[in-house]
Amino acid sequence: MTLHAATFPTPCGPFSVTVNATGAVVATAFGDLTRLNQRIPAKCHLLGDTGSLVAPVKKQVDAYFAGKLRDFTLSLAAEGTAFQKRVWTALVAIPYGETRSYGQLAAALGNPGASRAIGRANATNPICLIVPCHRVIGADGSLTGFSFGEDIKRQLLAHEGALPAALFA
Repeated sequence: MTLHAATFPTPCGPFSVTVNATGAVVATAFGDLTRLNQRIPAKCHLLGDTGSLVAPVKKQVDAYFAGKLRDFTLSLAAEGTAFQKRVWTALVAIPYGETRSYGQLAAALGNPGASRAIGRANATNPICLIVPCHRVIGADGSLTGFSFGEDIKRQLLAHEGALPAALFA
């Protein structure tokens, strides 16, 4: 499958995105296309984008960072298992400005003992920011488990007004 990709600046650094032929988002990454390439399915090939397919993604990401967008309305086409997709759907349901612990997410999915499995599915989310895995934190309020580092996770949560109180204690 051929995917169209582009990188553009954000307050958290470069943000790369790849979309399929219909414009559905397949993967995103904070970083350049090399970082993005690590997050796409192996059978895919990245092409540059003239801007037409990636433009709606850039527009919504820019609006998010400008404080004008809280909920992304993009088509998504991430590949994963049924369980991973259930977790990623639950991530999208976490409201802007709020966080959930891995345990809370597991309980919401009807399996309170699955915190570690939830954490693993969260870590494999190929569509960061748009599928807000940054909103999942440790039960103690710590900023755990973000593929792009604690600094970017902190910036995103601060932007949303959702930094856990435990970080200020």
